[in-house]
Amino acid sequence: MEKSEIRSAYEQHWLQNGKQPVSVFAFCQPLNITEGAFYDHYSSFDALENDIWLGIFQTTLGKLQPDETYQQYTAQEKLLAFYFMWVQDLKEHRSYILLQKGRFLVPGSELRQLETFRRAFYEYAADLIREGYQNEQIKERKYISDQYVHGFWLQALFVLRYWIKDTSERFEMTDAAIEKAVNLSFQLIRSNTLDSLLDFGKFILTRK
Repeated sequence: MEKSEIRSAYEQHWLQNGKQPVSVFAFCQPLNITEGAFYDHYSSFDALENDIWLGIFQTTLGKLQPDETYQQYTAQEKLLAFYFMWVQDLKEHRSYILLQKGRFLVPGSELRQLETFRRAFYEYAADLIREGYQNEQIKERKYISDQYVHGFWLQALFVLRYWIKDTSERFEMTDAAIEKAVNLSFQLIRSNTLDSLLDFGKFILTRK
């Protein structure tokens, strides 16, 4: 059985039972595969869940990166395009995600499930940041620039949580939230606004 089939069967189990299988053995029985066949692909259900999230991310990039128009975008436009496409791809898994929404609405509780996706997203964000430096869309700052990628990850989590809670038609409010969040983040890391905030913070600290 292929990894994609195992992932699909795992999601189906959640959709039909509302919870994780009690064991790898119980999960494998209706699939007519051995535990060994499962472990040939995944070491645990945690690893499988990580692969589901990584797969969604890779599907999104797989649609965007071959597109010539996307390749001409600025870093800001690329991130907007990613988020818009990502939430479209997330819709294909919405029922599965909503069954586990408690993991995502409490900050920190989702990290084990998203760890592989997080590492891949960091690489993607780092590439965008480098592009931003080159076209001066992002200002490089001593000690601060290394934190940009962490900020983009927190932004991705914000988008995910907002989308989970969104009840608007066609998730229009999520689209609006994406645009505002990305525009604000690039305004901060491009303009002098962040520098002014940092200078003010230093001033306050030195007066204590």
